[in-house]
Amino acid sequence: MFKKYLTSILIVFVFNLSLCSAAFAETKAEKEANFAEKVKTEIAKLGTGTEAKIQVKLKDGTKLKGYISNIGEESFSVTDEKTSVITEIPYPNAKQVKGNNLNKGVKIAIGVGIAIAVLIVVGYALGNSE
Repeated sequence: MFKKYLTSILIVFVFNLSLCSAAFAETKAEKEANFAEKVKTEIAKLGTGTEAKIQVKLKDGTKLKGYISNIGEESFSVTDEKTSVITEIPYPNAKQVKGNNLNKGVKIAIGVGIAIAVLIVVGYALGNSE
């Protein structure tokens, strides 16, 4: 009796799992479009200028390093700092993107945090000197 119930439950679970995986499957084109949109969002967060450092690996294996000099609707431009060569990269051609750009707000927050830490250490040192 127990084996019949267990077998029935397992059949229902296996059937359920087979339906779930089919429902959430994406085509390759959809995955690439989603990734290109994610790249576009991250590039926009970094901004442009010499402070917007970036390393890009393209789908053809090419690696670029420099800063973002232009952001467009369909592509972005990376300028090599040493050679000043500008390379335009369509968002779908990017395979991996690494970048950093500390904007003014983040720099101020870091400076305020350091100042507060120094004041706490100085206050603690003066309080224990008596």
